[in-house]
Amino acid sequence: MRKRSVGASITAFLAMLAMVLGALVAQPTAAGAQSSPFAKGPNPTATSVTQNGTFATTTATVPASVAGFGGGTITYPTSTTSGTFGAIAFAPGFTATNASYTWVGPRIASHGFVVFAINTDSRFDNPSSRATQLQNALNYLVNNSVAASRIDRNRLAVSGHSMGGGGTLIAADRNAAIQAAVALQPWNSSSTNFSGVDVPSLIVGAQNDTIAAVNQHSIPFYNSIPAASEKALVVVAGQSHGLGTTLNTIQARSMLVWLKRYVDDDTRYEAFICPLVTSGASDYRNTCPG
Repeated sequence: MRKRSVGASITAFLAMLAMVLGALVAQPTAAGAQSSPFAKGPNPTATSVTQNGTFATTTATVPASVAGFGGGTITYPTSTTSGTFGAIAFAPGFTATNASYTWVGPRIASHGFVVFAINTDSRFDNPSSRATQLQNALNYLVNNSVAASRIDRNRLAVSGHSMGGGGTLIAADRNAAIQAAVALQPWNSSSTNFSGVDVPSLIVGAQNDTIAAVNQHSIPFYNSIPAASEKALVVVAGQSHGLGTTLNTIQARSMLVWLKRYVDDDTRYEAFICPLVTSGASDYRNTCPG
């Protein structure tokens, strides 16, 4: 009788141990936890999100003769074995061209994205026109571009600087199928109301911006976006309107982790969204996913 009791106890103990070990296997550490089939690259670290990623990239030039926008440069991973990638169209600011934003393509694409930095039909196009051209650029990317076979047409985002940033929010307002929007020092004088945006939206402002002053543009834009859509505002301390043209660590890091979380649905990056910044910002607001 005693032997049966001991045996039963051992059996019960082993069963419990198996359950505990199984739970540990099923619940990886926070650094590696992610459930998205679209996740690309190694587990992120505080250092990796401030540097180029692990994907080798190449570029392709799109001529201005392509209808719907003014041409541009596509930067994309050379890998054909990593599955498809999310894609981002990026619009320049007033009078600028994609040549002013040489950091965007290499930095973002190296983490597993296709990035299309466009030129606009006219350097003077207003934000609404830039929004239309961003959508046209996305359509070109998934249907006709050299990188089309590498793109998941269901994982698209828009971004831009200044008037291109204003166009970014307008594009997000028009197309709820977009997965994410990142507006850098956005400018839009026709409206500050983006209450129709149903897209996770990041706004990066500049504290000393006298062109798209944060109190007149970034903050009202942010406040108008519904909290249910997920949103964040980062105002980089000591910077001016030209911030979007520079490889600023806070700006580039924030943009990358936002796209990773919402375009790739990669929950490994949530630790870097809550919070997006811990220093270097004069203002910071975030609905914080989850």
